Amino acid sequence: MEHRKYGYIYTDNNERKNSKQITDLKEKNIQDRDIFTDVNTEESVRKDNYELLKRILYPGDVLYLHSLDHLGHSKEEIMQEWHTVTKELEVDIVVLDMPLLDTTKYKDSMGTFIADLVSQMLTWMAKNESDESEIQKEEESDMKNTHKSLGRPRAEITDTFLDAYDEWKSGNITATQAMKQAEVKKTTFYKLVRQVENDR
Repeated sequence: MEHRKYGYIYTDNNERKNSKQITDLKEKNIQDRDIFTDVNTEESVRKDNYELLKRILYPGDVLYLHSLDHLGHSKEEIMQEWHTVTKELEVDIVVLDMPLLDTTKYKDSMGTFIADLVSQMLTWMAKNESDESEIQKEEESDMKNTHKSLGRPRAEITDTFLDAYDEWKSGNITATQAMKQAEVKKTTFYKLVRQVENDR
């Protein structure tokens, strides 16, 4: 069976960039019918044509990508798709903007070595990305806890407040005067009043 060349483009719908990528793929003797394109929009990140392409690929075929990140949105997804295409589907990959990533150049152990090297590199990058994400989450959590601990101190019932409270309850001074005497704001004053009266 004759092996075929396919091209895949994942574009943000920039016509000029898209046209350039198609031209580059055609220079590799890839027919229009064998170029699959998915468009990334704010509303959708679906890659229906890529999934269709994977069902068409046969062992020995060659998949041309303009850029490695067309395989996925994250390093982990790219790693998984690279493994699926090269190992499970037994299809070669050529990345146009990274000439080293061309598994067709060596059809011996060197080709396998390159595929494995890329897979390991992507695995390491994905793990690093995951670790960094976890560290960032921990740092954000620590910051939140720090902010909580550094928040407004809890109002406490002091002797000064109790003196002002007793004067106020006896009718000797107004609430406003009691707040001034206790050196607390209105909301704090009444909060402490409730605490005192609940305790008594």
